[in-house]
Formats: sequence, C-alpha cells, structure tokens
Amino acid sequence: MSALFGARFWRRCLLLASLALAMPAWSAEILLTAAEDGPGVQAFAQALREQRPADSVTFKALPDMPAPGQLPGSTRLILLDLPSLDWRLQDTQGPATLVLRISRLQARERLGNHVPAKISLLWSDPPVDRQLRLIANILPQARRIGVLYGSDSEFLLPELRQHAAALGLEIVAQHWDNINDSRPLLSLFKNSDVLLGLDDPQLYNPKTVKNLLLSSYARQLPLIGPNAGFVRAGSLASTYSDQADWLNVLDRLLDRPQAGWPRSLYPDHFKVVGNPQVARSLGIEQVDETAVATRLAEGEKHP
Repeated sequence: MSALFGARFWRRCLLLASLALAMPAWSAEILLTAAEDGPGVQAFAQALREQRPADSVTFKALPDMPAPGQLPGSTRLILLDLPSLDWRLQDTQGPATLVLRISRLQARERLGNHVPAKISLLWSDPPVDRQLRLIANILPQARRIGVLYGSDSEFLLPELRQHAAALGLEIVAQHWDNINDSRPLLSLFKNSDVLLGLDDPQLYNPKTVKNLLLSSYARQLPLIGPNAGFVRAGSLASTYSDQADWLNVLDRLLDRPQAGWPRSLYPDHFKVVGNPQVARSLGIEQVDETAVATRLAEGEKHP
C-alpha cells in the first residue's frame, strides 16, 4: 500500500510540475478606458485580448472608473481618448499609464512642455522626419517644402527645419491665421515644390479641404499628409499607423516593466497610403505603398 501511495504521490507531483511549466511566468492586469463605449473600442479591446491571452484585459467606461489613485499600482492602464487623459491628470497618484493615439498638438494643449510622471504618450500624428523622408522617396526632385502653420503648430517648425536640413531640404514656412484668406496659400505655392501638411485641425479640416486641394491642383503642387484621411480626400500620400501597428507597439511595451516605458513614442510600425487618382492628375508616378514603406522602415533607427 505504501508503495502504491508513493507512486501516486510522485505522479501527482510530476503532473503539477508540468502544469506549472506550461503556465506563463506572470500575467498582467490591463485596464482600458474611454469616455464612451462603442464597437470600435470593443473591437480594439478584443484584439488586445487575443494578442495577449495570458493577461486579463478589461474595458471600463470612464464614468464607471474610480479615481486613478484608487487603482492598484500594478495595473497597466491604457487611455483611449482625451477625456480619459483629463481624468488621469486630475490625480498625481495612480498606476503607470499609456495614452494611446494622442497628437503632438493635443498633448501640448493639455500638458505644455511637461509630461507628468507615470504618463507615456503614444503619438497619433505621423512623425515629421518620416513624412519628410516620404517626400524624398516619392518626389526626389522636390527641395523646397512648403509648410502652413498656425499658432498651435508653430512649435513644430524648429524640429521640421532640423530634419529637413539633414535631408538637404528647405522648409518654406507660412503662417495662416485666417482660413478665409487665400493669400498666404498663394504666397506659399509660389515658393514651394511640394506642400507638407501638419496635423493641425485648425488648418486641415472639412472647411479648408476644398480650398487647399483645389489650390494645389491648380498649381500642380502635391500635398503630402497630414494624415491618411486627407489622402482619401485628395492629398498625394502619407505615412500612418493602423490598429495592427498600435497593437504591435502595445504588445512590446506591455512586456516591459512599467518603469521602463518611454515618456513618449511614435509607433515604429507603419504603412504608406497613396492616392493613384491624384498622382495621375498631377502627372506623378503612382506611389508603390509597400515598397516605399519598406524603404522608409529600413532607413529608421530604433533604440
């Protein structure tokens, strides 16, 4: 009997050991929040669950959230919109937080030049250096890069000029403070080879899109950016990151200790979108989206 009992005991020990080895070393509590629930939010949360099956991924609408300081410090908090960022900023306590899909202008409006501790910003607007390299790839003859800017986006100009100089390009900047006045546009068009749109909603919005695009067509001047949506409306091309790219970034960050999260980050995974009809109307070769994206990715440096 003792021999039989001993054999059963060791078989159970082996079974428990094999189960322990099969289980993940650790799992994370991942909490997503936004002001409103909806199909898009639920689809994103479900995609993250499928990507990280060992973790507990939960979505909770902002009205149902406690104060940030009441959340466990081990929680990996992901904010999906600006109202949730405003909620998080009300409390200096709380877990490390990833702010997803926020633009440089939106962050500056809320944070100025200071990113609070425990906050990591994942930028939604295309990085200006990537957009400039896109221009160099698809329009190699272009040297003078026209840029409209407003009071909200002026802070991007020094960075733009620095990256442009490294590529042998010149930034021709034009302030546009009255979208009903086309004279700044005409002045910029006369002195530029191509236009680079900044993700500034005061300048690039449904009210200005018709004037901007018709003016660029009339001058046979391509417009790059400011985002994928504007390409569908009539600009030539842009870089962008989609949901799969964001999930890739999150997957990498969530594998790191929270103390190692960067203060801000552009997705290193991205795609290129072009508008073939616009290319034809401007007499420009159609953008090979996959090939251009590959060349741009190969030229980027990552830590």
